[in-house]
Amino acid sequence: MTAQPTPKGAWRIAFLLFLFMLLNFADKIVVGLAGVPIMTDLKLEPDQFGLLGSSFFFLFSISAIAIGFLANRIAARWVLLTLALVWALAQFPMVSNIGFTTLLICRVILGAGEGPAAAVAAHAIYKWFPDEKRTLPTAVLSQGSAFGIIIAVPALNWLIVNYNWHYAFGALGVAGLIWAVAWLALGQEGPLVPASVAAAEEQRIPYFQLLTSRTFIGCCAASFGAYWALSLGFTWFTPFIVKALGFSQQQAGLISILPWIFGSVVVLMTGWISQVLMARGFSTRGARGVLGTIPLIAGGIILAFIPYVDGARPQIALLVAGSGLSGSIYVVCAPMISEFTPVSQRSAVISIYGAIYTLAGILAPSVTGNLIQNASGLFEGYMTGFTINAVILVVSGLLGLLLLWPNTERERLLGAVRQPKFA
Repeated sequence: MTAQPTPKGAWRIAFLLFLFMLLNFADKIVVGLAGVPIMTDLKLEPDQFGLLGSSFFFLFSISAIAIGFLANRIAARWVLLTLALVWALAQFPMVSNIGFTTLLICRVILGAGEGPAAAVAAHAIYKWFPDEKRTLPTAVLSQGSAFGIIIAVPALNWLIVNYNWHYAFGALGVAGLIWAVAWLALGQEGPLVPASVAAAEEQRIPYFQLLTSRTFIGCCAASFGAYWALSLGFTWFTPFIVKALGFSQQQAGLISILPWIFGSVVVLMTGWISQVLMARGFSTRGARGVLGTIPLIAGGIILAFIPYVDGARPQIALLVAGSGLSGSIYVVCAPMISEFTPVSQRSAVISIYGAIYTLAGILAPSVTGNLIQNASGLFEGYMTGFTINAVILVVSGLLGLLLLWPNTERERLLGAVRQPKFA
């Protein structure tokens, strides 16, 4: 693909998609934020609450793959609108006094609607920014996750503390409908797509080769570790602060945003540094692959020290730093995949990537819930969960560092040049 200028209106679309991802992550975090009141009202044990956290991801990956292929053929504008409506409608049943089963079903439906979100949003934004200018808008898109927590957590927690947890779900449903109306009025399809003749001549790469390429596997491995930390935070961070460290629900709402504030700085810095390095002639191996994986390894090492420090404040500080560093990988993986994936196949491949690494969302909450349930003490259960998280982050970061070579992947896949192993 040749370099192209950024079309007028690109940053307006980037801002709308930033808000889209903000809602996406606010929807994810609300169950963890309201974890203690939900467990109290519905009389849930830790393993049941872990199952509730995992249920969000039961159809997440399947939906991501199916909608990803669909978005190759249907305008991303309409796919995004449909997803936002599903999110909004899935929230409203939880406004009433429901039981565990209904809550679980609503979370499964919501997860099915949110599974394709990140991939389709990335596919949509890449129709507005040429390849060499994609890392920063990808970072902005990723910031929707951080601001979804930073902005939504205090507001939702205020509703939980002053009213009840049902109101928080209702507020998210209303916000989803408002975004859908704004997108219908202002959202557009990006112009940076191949013309019909160019698209017909574009050389397709078999999906098997794309999905077994070392860079694709490296992205999945690295992002799996990062998402383990993320989904653990969605479900168990606030209950840990309240039940294990003894803070109030109101205090926990404020503390819960700290990893996301730190993470937002990491993500924006990663996006900015990546584009600066590329402008100075660095390969995408260094400017994207190495830059995204080193913080994962560092974050895992930091988390490994949590069981060995005393006091709530040092433990929270390590948890904030270790989990916040892992967000760097999300900024670089989608641009790396788009480097070697033909545009006509891009949405599906990015969606499959998302479907694979978010499998961590099924495992992490449930595994941690069972660890807490079966541990000799509540605090010990959490410490074991954080240690496992640390190991997974380090291993995933090392795999990414070994496998991510996007700068040579397209030529290798097309057979244009012969590449030695890991060169």
